[in-house]
Amino acid sequence: MPELPEVEALKDFLTEHLTGHEIVRALPVAISVLKTYDPPLSALEGRTVTGVGRRGKFLALATDGGPHLVTHLARAGWLQWKDRLPDGMPKPGRGPLALRVALETGAGFDLTEAGTQKRLAVYVVQDPGEVPGIARLGPDPLADGFDEAAFAALLKDEHRQLKGALRDQSLIVGVGNAYSDEILHAARMSPFRLAAKLTPDETRTLYTALRETLTEAVERSRGLAAGRLKAEKKSGLRVHGRTGEACPVCGDTVREVSFSDSSLQYCPTCQTGGKPLADRRMSRLLK
Repeated sequence: MPELPEVEALKDFLTEHLTGHEIVRALPVAISVLKTYDPPLSALEGRTVTGVGRRGKFLALATDGGPHLVTHLARAGWLQWKDRLPDGMPKPGRGPLALRVALETGAGFDLTEAGTQKRLAVYVVQDPGEVPGIARLGPDPLADGFDEAAFAALLKDEHRQLKGALRDQSLIVGVGNAYSDEILHAARMSPFRLAAKLTPDETRTLYTALRETLTEAVERSRGLAAGRLKAEKKSGLRVHGRTGEACPVCGDTVREVSFSDSSLQYCPTCQTGGKPLADRRMSRLLK
């Protein structure tokens, strides 16, 4: 799933490649991708892109005096830039192509989604704030005003485990399954710790890990073409997706806890005092 660093890099890439260009065609290939119908997708055609913004994991394309094209790539969605789009109209089918946007230059991008669970979402709205998911977003962890005190205030009455709290977009935006693992590893904390139980020193440590992990990931992704972002994300991860490999900090074996539709990875030595975590349903350490 694209998370804050990748979406931020996509925003920068699209800002460079779209701003000042006219949208001549916007075609939904998978009709289920469209979550709004007024204004229609065709309202974007003939409009010039004036900027690209990011709201959490949402991308928002602004046009001159017209609507915004807002998208959330969900778990398996992606944006594929093409310097020259294929000629002709794309055909609806069972393939990954969900939506195509063409510019007057012949370039453009496709929104694609792999897998059978179709969660990629596209909205055409006058104001990005009209999108329900955006309206519910919490603060951005890389915003200038998001300081340690603001972070501590969010966790003060948060009686969930750290893993779930970090991933809650209504609490803090942009962090998903991968970077929550990375942040907790950097902070040397168990994903099962209760957020409200952190001491002030632990809160400071987690805040630092949050900001530094995301900032470093953004810097690694900055300037990369859209097609290289997935590989860059994977190469920079220390524990997420690395079950069975050696922890780069201590050398212990990275372990995994599986859920019904996802999993988390962690290092026992760095994060849980050397003890492997129990099954998620037990929510406690193995004795």
